[in-house]
Amino acid sequence: MQDKSSQPDDDRLQVDSKERARGSDIVVDEANLPSRAMATHESIRQEGEKELEREPLALFWSGVAAGLSMGASFLARGLFTRYLEGVPGHFLLENLGYSFGFMIVILARQQLFTENTVTAVLPVMQLPTRSNILLLLRLWGVVLAGNLIGTLVVAFTFSVMPGFDAPTQEAFLTSGLEVMQKSPGEMLVSAMLAGWIIATMVWMLPAAGSAKIVVIILMTWLMALSHTAHIVVGSVEILYLAMRDVIPWHDFFWPFALPTLAGNILGGTFIFALLSHVQIRNDRAAIPARHPQGKEPWRFKKPQR
Repeated sequence: MQDKSSQPDDDRLQVDSKERARGSDIVVDEANLPSRAMATHESIRQEGEKELEREPLALFWSGVAAGLSMGASFLARGLFTRYLEGVPGHFLLENLGYSFGFMIVILARQQLFTENTVTAVLPVMQLPTRSNILLLLRLWGVVLAGNLIGTLVVAFTFSVMPGFDAPTQEAFLTSGLEVMQKSPGEMLVSAMLAGWIIATMVWMLPAAGSAKIVVIILMTWLMALSHTAHIVVGSVEILYLAMRDVIPWHDFFWPFALPTLAGNILGGTFIFALLSHVQIRNDRAAIPARHPQGKEPWRFKKPQR
């Protein structure tokens, strides 16, 4: 009788891909690919496949951790607003606080919904099977739920936590009130810009090397300066307003959450990820068939000039 422990785990969901069908791995080495853009694309697609195949419970708790970590952006921005008031250039400096939560989330490898509008989408664009689409929707749903639960905990904690003086609490309210000044249409457009900026950052990170933290700071700082709407950071701000009875609870869903969520997905997926995928299609056509697994891999030869 065969030992059950030696049997493969058939219940584990796997991403459908052409490489898996022929028993090979995704090629990410630039020397074996036609362009740097394709090397970046394949590196992100490989990471996306790993995320799509992770267990839902692991994704959920990582999403909760990311939601909690985004409280750092809320806290830093509020404190900078409070203590830098009257300082020349305070607008630039206070918006720098927006980057703190993103640095924690990305460097700690936590699950943030807006990152997955490009990372997890590339494997689906490569092979849009029913199984891959369901894996993507599962990932989005679990991570978003975890993110929002984390932001709810943060907003509640800050709303009841003693120790913040009145001006600091007023600064916490200010950032959320600025978001709520937008109409649903403005929320949608600004969220699309945020999704595009986040997707651009994700695309840049594989090549950033030791400058990764600089890329994170600059791109998320740009988001803050542009007053874009982000479903996770914004949830902390808007839920805090609801916790303090400044706005009714239904305002969280409309005009904030639904337009912002749609805009982040549109900006990250249908603008950036789609265009990034299309640009390497011609490069992919230049790749010859791989040798069977176990044989010496091919090396792409650039045309002679």
